[in-house]
This record gives sequence, structure tokens and C-alpha cells, in this order.
Amino acid sequence: MARSAAQIVPVSNKRELRDFVMFPFRLYRGDPNWVPPLISDRLKHFDPHHNPFFEHATAQYFRAVRDGETVGTIAAIADEMHPRIWGEPVGFFGAFEVIEDYEVAKALFDAARQWLAERGREVMRGPMDLNINDECGLLIEGFDGPPVIMMTYNKRYYPAFLERYGFQKAKDLYAYKVDVASYGPNLENLPERVKRVAHVAQERYHVTMRAIHMKDFDAEVERIKGIYRQAWAKNWGAIPMTDAEFAYLAQNLKQIVDPDLTYLAFVDGQPVGCFLALPDFCQVAKHLNGHLFPIGWIKYLWYRRKITGVRVIIMGVLEEHRLKGIESLFYLEGCRVAARKGYQWAEMSWILEDNYNIIRGIEGMGGVKYRTYRLYDIPTGARI
Repeated sequence: MARSAAQIVPVSNKRELRDFVMFPFRLYRGDPNWVPPLISDRLKHFDPHHNPFFEHATAQYFRAVRDGETVGTIAAIADEMHPRIWGEPVGFFGAFEVIEDYEVAKALFDAARQWLAERGREVMRGPMDLNINDECGLLIEGFDGPPVIMMTYNKRYYPAFLERYGFQKAKDLYAYKVDVASYGPNLENLPERVKRVAHVAQERYHVTMRAIHMKDFDAEVERIKGIYRQAWAKNWGAIPMTDAEFAYLAQNLKQIVDPDLTYLAFVDGQPVGCFLALPDFCQVAKHLNGHLFPIGWIKYLWYRRKITGVRVIIMGVLEEHRLKGIESLFYLEGCRVAARKGYQWAEMSWILEDNYNIIRGIEGMGGVKYRTYRLYDIPTGARI
């Protein structure tokens, strides 16, 4: 007997939003590499009353429903910041999850594409969840292990579904892995060039560096915010976070940040660079099944001691200071502290495929590209 067609249903209430959020828990059940997110965090993330992203954006979530059961999800996102900054009528899609049925995927793409077309968006780009400052990109290479913190994971058949539908590559994002343990406990095997350039930064350019002060957290966030907005402004697709968005992200990260692995660099007393490496709490989240309560906190405290790696999530230097070796100074101190704390590896992600300066620096440390994520575009103007 032929299966009934899936119906595409807009999410319109909290119960349906919860079903939207919970669908991946069923879809990935039994997949050893999928890491369940905290359910409460996901509900807040998609809620316009909690997430300040929605102060400049709107979104519509859709479920594909067959015989009363959700079999797919997608979000269509119209962010007013992107056309304003980049002058291109691009909308976005995210939260794409679907059973292995192309017709269901097609129906979801159709719904999101039409919604964006009705709002004047000529291109649909994604996946982004919800924008480029969140988790983004479709994993296309490197399915052999779980993702690290704040990176994506998806079914292997997703790229084929997107390409069959007509999506074209917009940009690839790379993840590099660095074997920190191989440098030795005293970094005796760290490439000499990294040490030499870091020394130049300190001696020739008088760069100083320190870990952030958690007791002065709000002021430190302000310093990082200024660097972040300037250092990333020219990156492909970059959208500056508003003050509210930055505060929202900072409060979320405050619970997991390791101040020993978060640095500010200064020249003449002025902050010119920042570095943030987060312990890979995906190694903890795998054991929580989406819940901190009632016993999730106990698991959290137990498994956090067993984290073996970190993700370098932010490393930025103001443009006028980029030839002073500050990046090498960050690398040197980050590796020194990571080795002292017993971390075995670091992921540096994500890196734009054409960010050649950063790529050369990572490869110069022995970093190896081991995962690729892709952002796709498709016109919305074609008749659906």
C-alpha cells in the first residue's frame, strides 16, 4: 500500500513548537554520533519572546505531518539585517530535519521557499540555525564521530536531497583538528615558527595578553564585543550581533566558559584581539538526553571532568594589528594551558574555505581539515 502524502503544517502554538523541537530525538534515536541538545535551550532559541534575534527577524516553522506524526521540520527565516548590510535579498532556512523520503524533503523546501518569496527574498540560503552567528552549515564530509560544541550534525542523505532539489553551493566551512597531545607536556614539539612569531609579537610589537576576569565579566564582554564586530565585519555573510544578542550569547556561554582558555590581547593598553576556546561539552550532553533535571546535573558534574578536547570558537584580531604575530601568541598560550589541563585535542572551527591566512596558520601548527560543512543557495523566484 502506498504511503499517504505528508502535509506541511505551520507551527502555531507551544505544543506544536515542542513537537518541532523534539522531532530530532526520534529521528536520530540509535545514532551514536548524534548529541541531544538541551530541550529547554532549544525551546527558548526558537521563541521570539526569549531570543533577541527576533528583534530584527521573523521566522515561520513548518512540520511535515503524516498520519498524525511529524516526519520532518524546517524553519524559514527573514532577517532584516542581511539585506541591509549586504544589499542582497537573501532569506534563510534552518532546523531542517527529515526522514529518508525525498518527497517529504521537497515539500518542506517548497514551503520555506514560498514563504520567503512572499517576503521578497530572491534567494534561500542555508542551513542556518537561525543565522550565521548560530550553528550553521550542512555536514557533507566527516561523519565518523559526534560534533563538537555548537557545531552541526545531520543525516548522510541530506546533501543528496538538497542537490536533487536544485540547491547550489554558496560556501564551504571547514573544521580543523589539532593534536595537542602530540606537542608534548611542555610543548617541546610545537612548531618552532609558532614560538618564534609569538616572541616577535611580545618583543617587537609589545603585545600583552591576559585571561579574562570572570569577576569583571560584563566589562570583558564589552571589550570582546568591540573586537568581534570590527574583526569579523568583512567576512563573507557576517552579521553583527546587537547588544541584546551579544548579552544573550554571553550569558549562555558564561556557564561553560573556561577563563583559562579565554584571552584578550592588548597593544598600548587597548584591546586588539580576542581568543575563546570552549571545552567540548558535547561529550557531556551525550549523557543527558536533553535534560538537566532531575539527575542531569549529577551527570553534568561527573562527565565534565572527562572532557578530552576543546573547540576554538573565536579568534580575532583587529585588521590593523594582524601582522604582529598575535594569532601565534594565542596559539602558544592556548596550547600551553590545554596541555596543562590534560586536553588531548582542539577543533578550530568554523573556518571559511577562502580564509587562507587562518588556514595557513592552522596547518602550520599541524592542524588537519577533517570536516566540511556547506551552505547552499537556491532562487526563490522559480514557480513552485
